[in-house]
Amino acid sequence: MQHPHPDDVPPNGTVETALPALVPTDGMLAVLHEDLERAAAYKKAARAAATHRAYASDWTIYTAWCGSRGLAPMPAHPEQIAAFVANQADAGFKPTTIDRRVAAIGHHHRASHHPAPSAHPEAGGLREALAGIRNDKKIKKTRKNAADASALRHMLAEIEGDGLRARRDRALLAIGMAAALRRSELVALTLDSIGILEQGLELYLGATKTDQAGEGATIAIPEGTRIRPKALLLDWIGAVRVLEADVVRNPDEEAATPLFRRLTRSDQLTDDPMSDKAVARLVKRCAAAAGYDASKFSGHSLRAGFLTEAASQGATIFKMQEVSRHKTVQILSEYVRSADRFRNHAGAGFL
Repeated sequence: MQHPHPDDVPPNGTVETALPALVPTDGMLAVLHEDLERAAAYKKAARAAATHRAYASDWTIYTAWCGSRGLAPMPAHPEQIAAFVANQADAGFKPTTIDRRVAAIGHHHRASHHPAPSAHPEAGGLREALAGIRNDKKIKKTRKNAADASALRHMLAEIEGDGLRARRDRALLAIGMAAALRRSELVALTLDSIGILEQGLELYLGATKTDQAGEGATIAIPEGTRIRPKALLLDWIGAVRVLEADVVRNPDEEAATPLFRRLTRSDQLTDDPMSDKAVARLVKRCAAAAGYDASKFSGHSLRAGFLTEAASQGATIFKMQEVSRHKTVQILSEYVRSADRFRNHAGAGFL
C-alpha cells in the first residue's frame, strides 16, 4: 500500500480526507480517532492550566473589544490587532500582558485553522506597535519589599493568640518564606506534600510555574530556632487534627486535603484551600500591623524575603537555587549583587 507524502495532505483535512489510504476499515478508523483524541489531550496538557485560563480571559477581552467596534474577531488582519494592542496600552496594561493577549489571539486563530495575525506577511506594523509599547513603558520596575527574617519575625509577632486563624496564619507566613514559595504554590500544598523529619521538613511540589513538565521538586526546610517553620506548621496541623478528631477520611482523601484551608468569617474550618489572593491580603495585613507600608508588600514578599536574607547571609547562588527552583541564575544574581553592594566595598578603606 502506497502512503501519501505529508506534503500531499491538505492542511485543513480531516482524518477521512487526509489519511484515506491509512484507514482501510471503519474499525481501524475508530481506533485512530481514539488515538487522535488522546493526542489532543496531551497537546492541551502541554500548556500550564494557568496559561489556559489567561488565554481564555484574554480572548474574552479581545472579542468584547471587537464587538464594541463592529469587527469580526477572526480571521483578523494584523492592523486590527495593532489597534487592539494600542487600546490596551492606553488602558494602562503592561507590555507583558499585551504580548500574552497577542499570543492568545494567535492561539485561537491557529485552533480555528487561521494563520496567527503576528505571522501574517503584513504583520510589520503590528510588530512595530508592540515594540513602541515596550519602549514607551520602559520605566523602572517597582519591586515589592521583601519580608526578610527581621520583617517576618515582626509580622509573626503581630499574630497573637492560639485561635485557629492565628495558628494557620503564622504557619503559612513561615512556610511561605522558608521555602521561597509563590503564593500559588502555597495554596496548592496538601497534607501529602509534607514530610516531617528530625532535622526539619520536606515539601514535595508537583508541576509549578517553572516546572510545566511536572517533574516536581523536593524542598528542604530546616527546623529553625528563630522563625521556627517546622514548629509553627506542626502547631497548625495539630490544631486541625484535634478539631477533626471524629472526622473519618479514606487515605486518598486525607492525602489530598489542602494544607492551608479557608476559614469562614466566624473562623469555622472548611475543606477548601485558601486562595492566592487571601495570601496576599494576609501578608499586607501583617506588614501593616508590624508598622510597615502595606502597599510595598505582596504575596511575593515571602519568596523575595527568603532570597534577600539568604544572599545577605552569604549563601551561594546554587544553594539559593535549590530552594527557589529558578531555571537560570540571572534573577538570583540580582539578589546577591544587592546584598554585596557594601560588602568589601572598593571605597571602604578610604571613604
